Amino acid sequence: MLSKLNLNSPIACFVPLVAVVPIIKNVSTDLHPGGLSTLYNFFSAALFPSLNEVVLKNAISGMQTTICIAFVGWIISIINGLFLGIICSNTFIKTFENPKIIQKILKGLLAIPRGIHELIWGFFLLQIYGLTPWVAVLAISIPYSSLMARVISDQVDSLNLKAIHAMKISGIDSLKVFITVLYPKLIPIIITFGGYRLECALRGATLLGVFGLGGIGTELLLSIQSLQFREVWTSLWILGIVVFSLEKLINQFQKRVAQVRSSRSYSISFIFAITLSSIISISCLNSIDIYSSIKTIPLILPPITEFIAAITSLSLIKLIYETIVMTILAAGLAIGVPPLMAILFPSKMGSNVISIIWLILRIIPAPLIALLLLLSINPSVSVAALALGLNNMGVMGKILKENIERADHSTYAAIKKIGCNESIAWLYGKLSFQTASYLAYSFYRVDVILRETAVIGIVGGIGLGWQLQESLSSFAWAEVLVVVTSFVLLTVIGELISEKLKSNLIKHSLSANISYQ
Repeated sequence: MLSKLNLNSPIACFVPLVAVVPIIKNVSTDLHPGGLSTLYNFFSAALFPSLNEVVLKNAISGMQTTICIAFVGWIISIINGLFLGIICSNTFIKTFENPKIIQKILKGLLAIPRGIHELIWGFFLLQIYGLTPWVAVLAISIPYSSLMARVISDQVDSLNLKAIHAMKISGIDSLKVFITVLYPKLIPIIITFGGYRLECALRGATLLGVFGLGGIGTELLLSIQSLQFREVWTSLWILGIVVFSLEKLINQFQKRVAQVRSSRSYSISFIFAITLSSIISISCLNSIDIYSSIKTIPLILPPITEFIAAITSLSLIKLIYETIVMTILAAGLAIGVPPLMAILFPSKMGSNVISIIWLILRIIPAPLIALLLLLSINPSVSVAALALGLNNMGVMGKILKENIERADHSTYAAIKKIGCNESIAWLYGKLSFQTASYLAYSFYRVDVILRETAVIGIVGGIGLGWQLQESLSSFAWAEVLVVVTSFVLLTVIGELISEKLKSNLIKHSLSANISYQ
């Protein structure tokens, strides 16, 4: 169906808004006014966060722990992802003439950690190692390493094989050829995508804290459970300041690197970034008791009879159906609303206000959004999708805004000169040039949302995520492995579908001569 849409038109960005209709319908039906006053108290507390010395101290200490976990997990994932991505690439196999079966096995194995959300890794590792910050570090670094490897592998495979072949014929060693061709291309990719993954790691570390693994997320959960909303906003404002500052720092660094021409300058900038990150990480590590001894609790795989019993007792079809519906509804909301908001409020002031909204939605973890919604709405798939969609809407809105700001606005200015209003000029002068790239990124975001259904399911009693929490709580390891396997299979299938849609989208866009970033 998507291939039949006219991707020349920016209207394609609004098609996902269809998902908003069932969400509004179901949520309005399940709405009860009992918790509206509590919601009002929550949002009004944003203007008056607690400035109590103890609250501020706990929030800052929690933020230090979160930054520590995020940085260490990020650095590990960058190193692992770089190595794994290179050796998994077709280019590496052809350059060194290695058996292709090795690459296929590695790619298949890497799909497993990528398909499991960091929260699931956190719960699983918590059962083995107990409560230690290293659990959160590993929970972030394991899936992020696989995600980074996927990106690096794609970039390596885009190299010019003819240039590599020509250099090999001239007698240059394969390793030197590979490094010479690969190095200048990978550094900017690592800086760009690595910077994005750092922000994701910070949000991931916050989410892990919400579920008891330390950091500012734990402070948020304790405050919201006791309905101390002013304390909640103290933590949220601190988190928001850190996220905003990190975004600006990354953007400035990326702009500076983009202006540098030589590989040597790239190297200096990249090494400086990694060294600075390492110093910050070590400083944060020294501020928490992360060097305490880790007690390993061995896990014994259940017998095959328990696996069979788990498969027959679980309502897998129903759980998978709820998870897929939740993903589709949340993705439609997250993808369709940002361009709608931008076209409704195209002015500079409107854009700035919307940017603040996107920031708030990004920093409030999806489970906390779900808890707030459940104060006045009965649990359902639509509520879970709404919470997940709102959180991811903040990410999609940020991506769309940044891409538009970096683009050439000459067409927009020309449309304005002929007398069109601001909204029409924005639609055809700005959004039209971002349609293909926005939709291409949206397909990737759907994969992310599918993994994040585990988080919302745990809160709202919906889908595979809810069943996972129930099985973990009762130490039913056969059920846990069945549910996790279902998540991995769904994620792999989702990735295959999204890759197919992205390739069709890019092919369609190129044939239509669409220029996009």
